[in-house]
Amino acid sequence: MIEIGIDIGGTFTDIVCLKDERLFFTKVPSTPGHPVASVTKGIQQILTLAECRPEAVERFIHGTTVATNAVLEHKGAVIGLLTTEGFEDVLEIGRQKRSKLYDLFFTAETPVFLAPKRLRIGIRERIDAEGNVLIPLHEQEVIDAVHHLVQRWGVESIAVCYLFSFQNPQHERRTRELIHRYYPQLPVSLSSEVDPMFREYERTCITAFDAYLRPVIARYIQQIEAELTQLRLRAGLHVMQSRGGITSAEVAKEKPVSMFLSGPAAGVLGGKFVAESAGFPHVITMDMGGTSCDVALIAEGKPLLSLEGKIESYPVRLPMIDVHTIGSGGGSIAWVDAGGGLRVGPQSAGAVPGPACYGQGGTDPTVTDASLVLGYLNPDAFAGGAFTLNRQAAEAAIAKLATTLHLDLPQMAYGIHRVVNARMADAIRLVSIRRGYDPRKFALVLLGGAGPVHGGAVAPDLHISTLIVPPAPGVLSAFGLLVANIEHEHARAFVALADQVDLEAMRRVLQELDALGRRKMERDRVPLTDVHIAHFADMRYQGQSYELTVPLEGALTTASIEKAVATFHQYHEQVYGHKSLEDPVELVSLRSVHTFPLPVPRLRWNREGLSLDAARRPPRQAFFPDAGGYVTTPVYERTKLPPGTELTGPAILEQPDTTVVVYPGQRARIDDLGNVLIQVGREG
Repeated sequence: MIEIGIDIGGTFTDIVCLKDERLFFTKVPSTPGHPVASVTKGIQQILTLAECRPEAVERFIHGTTVATNAVLEHKGAVIGLLTTEGFEDVLEIGRQKRSKLYDLFFTAETPVFLAPKRLRIGIRERIDAEGNVLIPLHEQEVIDAVHHLVQRWGVESIAVCYLFSFQNPQHERRTRELIHRYYPQLPVSLSSEVDPMFREYERTCITAFDAYLRPVIARYIQQIEAELTQLRLRAGLHVMQSRGGITSAEVAKEKPVSMFLSGPAAGVLGGKFVAESAGFPHVITMDMGGTSCDVALIAEGKPLLSLEGKIESYPVRLPMIDVHTIGSGGGSIAWVDAGGGLRVGPQSAGAVPGPACYGQGGTDPTVTDASLVLGYLNPDAFAGGAFTLNRQAAEAAIAKLATTLHLDLPQMAYGIHRVVNARMADAIRLVSIRRGYDPRKFALVLLGGAGPVHGGAVAPDLHISTLIVPPAPGVLSAFGLLVANIEHEHARAFVALADQVDLEAMRRVLQELDALGRRKMERDRVPLTDVHIAHFADMRYQGQSYELTVPLEGALTTASIEKAVATFHQYHEQVYGHKSLEDPVELVSLRSVHTFPLPVPRLRWNREGLSLDAARRPPRQAFFPDAGGYVTTPVYERTKLPPGTELTGPAILEQPDTTVVVYPGQRARIDDLGNVLIQVGREG
């Protein structure tokens, strides 16, 4: 089988091809204004590199930031929002929270840009909390509102969010029928389908986001599929979802918000695959690319999941791999704040113009410029030779900052590294200590083009003793696409005290959710007999505002509910540091997850011609304060190092997609799978 995975990042687009158990990979610069262009170029390059015909490709999986970027850049569709009369301003009022209490000129922290006041219309209808109809839907108001939105404001999509529609969706479904009577091609997002859960503001947000993205994602997928046809790739297009499963592009278009954070999710899956293969079930992944750094935790071989994330300050309530993202990447710009303190990011030089050393017009000092000045990067072999880095330009950019802070050049460059490393260490604390996990018990998997440069300096601050650098860390997000399973999750509100729950009502809801999952799997053309089904309940202590997801194991009985409650107490103590066995526990929602496991890829690494002597490259001066400053540092071509090789830092390992820095006092070993295992030598 020949498979291709493509992940679009902020700076580079990563492409991998798995052919006959051999992994081929390449990177091309991303084209933010026209992302399909980098996909096309990447496919052409990888087909040439792997020496295979496009017709022979059987699987094509794609991870992209198109959905996220459309929101961050406010470049989605013009949408109209229909709500229950009197609730038109839920989207604008939000939770009335302010992150900056004393800022008199703060910007609204609710996503009003999705649907400004003129595009929000209330409709006479009302369903109560039990799902009973109090006021019938005023159909003529729906028709008049949609005519007004389309003809007066040119809306491209409609979001519908009526009160308590998650208990009874009949008004929302009828609204869609009325809209399509007059505008059959107008996309409509119903909150009862996108997010059938309570909490009106969060449900309104995610439904509006879904409508905002529908035309954008539909056009993008259409462009990708047209390009695949042009390139003669017959494999159907699959895309990565935020929860870590893949689905067909056809299904993904029906809920485009599921594609939020698809790229970071793939990186976590790639890290999970590598860690499990190397015998490490407990790992933290640190994926540092050109624009950002994504951090996630994997415990007992399972990535942690979150029920709600954020895009900027806006809630995005959908299940996703719990990835914490910060604006710390190779392109992050270093600057001095008003108080004279050194800051790095979140502003980024991006792919264009890029860091100063790229020679594409950038003049701001970035993390990559600092890495070049410190001697960690080879200016003639960056990104597999895609760029020749300009050291003089990097030094000039860093020098401007050094003059401001009265530091010499290497101190300034090292200071930039210290600041960005501290930010990444804080991000790791957030996904570990804050979730009730001790980072000292985890290995750190280094991903991305910049992760292996910085990981050895981040780990000591966290007392992490083992680092894992996969054979192709710079493209591991793209590889993660190839190890993902087809997966669908459906959830619905179900509020009941655990000791008073109606088991028959629970069974009915789970059966309905299972039916939705089966239909999705049928559309993905997989045999239903091989689909694994798992059920979960979101639980909380009565009166709490947040829930924890607990598995429902075995047949649904009083005993299985009691077991789920006991598991909830354990989870609560782990996450929050306490539990209360006396307080009543309530269920707030039920979940059904359908998974179709795909074959696990097998990798065969070419071991011919490997030797330490063949891997040696000319040493260079690299800056390590613990070793006294600039020191002559051995350099090796990683791909020629044989298994069993042991190296003592300082040392630098170069490969096309990244550079591995082994810091002074650390020991590196090449294992049988081609991973670099680095012992930091500082345990808690």
